[in-house]
Amino acid sequence: MRQYLLSLAMLFLSCGAMAQAPRVTVASGILEGRDSSGVKVFEGIPFAAPPVGELRWKAPQPVTPWQGVREAKKYGPNPIMFNAFGDMIFKSKEFSEDCLYLNVWTPAKTMREKLPVLIYFNGGGLLSGSGSEPRYEGVTLARKGIIVVTANYREGIFGFLAHPQLSKETSYHGSGNYGFMDQAAAIKWVKENISAFGGDPDRITINGESAGSMSVSGLMASPLSRNLIHQVMASSGAVVGMAKPKTLQEAEKMGEAWAKKHGFTSIKELRKVPAEELNKMAEFTGVPSYCIDGYFFTEQPEETFRKGEQAQVSALIGNNSAENTVMMFMPGMQPTLENLSKAMMRFFGADTQKVLDLYGFKSDADIMGKAGWELGGDLFIAYSTWKWTDLLRQTSKHPVYRYLYCHPRPMMNIKGKAPGLAGGTVDVKEDEKPKAVIPGAVHSADIEYAMGNLSTNHLFPWEADDYVVSDIFQGFYVNFVKTGNPNGLGLPEWTATNAGGSVPVMLIDTISGEQVLPALESRYQLLDGYLKDKSRW
Repeated sequence: MRQYLLSLAMLFLSCGAMAQAPRVTVASGILEGRDSSGVKVFEGIPFAAPPVGELRWKAPQPVTPWQGVREAKKYGPNPIMFNAFGDMIFKSKEFSEDCLYLNVWTPAKTMREKLPVLIYFNGGGLLSGSGSEPRYEGVTLARKGIIVVTANYREGIFGFLAHPQLSKETSYHGSGNYGFMDQAAAIKWVKENISAFGGDPDRITINGESAGSMSVSGLMASPLSRNLIHQVMASSGAVVGMAKPKTLQEAEKMGEAWAKKHGFTSIKELRKVPAEELNKMAEFTGVPSYCIDGYFFTEQPEETFRKGEQAQVSALIGNNSAENTVMMFMPGMQPTLENLSKAMMRFFGADTQKVLDLYGFKSDADIMGKAGWELGGDLFIAYSTWKWTDLLRQTSKHPVYRYLYCHPRPMMNIKGKAPGLAGGTVDVKEDEKPKAVIPGAVHSADIEYAMGNLSTNHLFPWEADDYVVSDIFQGFYVNFVKTGNPNGLGLPEWTATNAGGSVPVMLIDTISGEQVLPALESRYQLLDGYLKDKSRW
């Protein structure tokens, strides 16, 4: 019996040793994380001072060092946000203006491996979202030999308010874009500290979807960040084309008008308003007005790309095949060709019918079919993504890889719920008739596949084909992060799409493969003539 108890004690001691919490020392102090079966996880790491009080609407400031060991075993607060897209799921249950935290998943054993690093910025229209969303978790990709980081940033009115009084406070006489500055600060923190986690500060790839993709394009162009990154990946979004930044004067006027509408004449007064109250007052009607503030953006990013002055790095960029329906641009209108023609006059004027013919609209039914999803997706976000990629392929000195993600998710089988635009759900009547089958991959449908996180989303009945597609997508991602080239064993050959010759596109689906799509390229070239000076907001 005594021998049995001794053995049991030794077993407990052994298990305790196996579960010893990992620690790292960064510039601000010691962090203690947790072990996830060989992947070391550090959550809720502050990368900038809390942007509260007098720091509201100011560039991110350095972290105050702490004494002793700081626990990094749970996510920090999500950004306080306007949840514009439905029921997003967050692992952190707290929402706060004090939100500048990041998370690290590292497979390093000795912390001296110098592993490549992937930083992922969440989507959500610059209004919603967080690094604590399960679909962005990095443990799966970390097991494939890379370090994964997610980082929060200020959103909505907290991240993008411009105002003349704020501009007077700065040495560069501009304001706004604080959320983008947060992202640049997160990259800088990773650059300075990732070696403690076994990472290589000279091999940082940034990535994001939707607003995260827009952010990547902005970070690639910004003088604050373009010299900090080694590579870029992005899915569905860019700050060019129909999503150009506003001028500082336009953004300041909007901010000043909003403040006056709510009875505020000074920024001093606005800084005293509780965050929850300010968030309720914000009246979001679209993506916040990021602008040419003279600091994060010193010129239109489209000009930066055209001159080839962006980060000269390898890029892997794509979008989904059915990003959104054209009904998005027909609010309150019935889905008829007559109404569609009226709505599209805004973009195409006298040539509207020519464009509708190009997309194949022949009857009212096409509005909810393939043609409606293709035109709607292009106007929503695909054209701007193409424009960014096209600029890069003309001026980049490094390979540019382009993809089209085509795999549709399985039908959601939960009564009373339907998929939301940004990956969450929206409420529907249980007796509502099922909508027509969507002819492709909708906006945000790619995230769980690419990040290897299908198992974190219980809203869809994933099937074998879904896991096949996820394996392919992860393979491309990990190869690119490691080498700057998505090609590798067991994957279809993928050719870079730089200037000259044909434009190959990787179609990602259960049967993935590279194709040259001249009709698609011609479509975007045509759209470019109409849309380059227009905004979708």
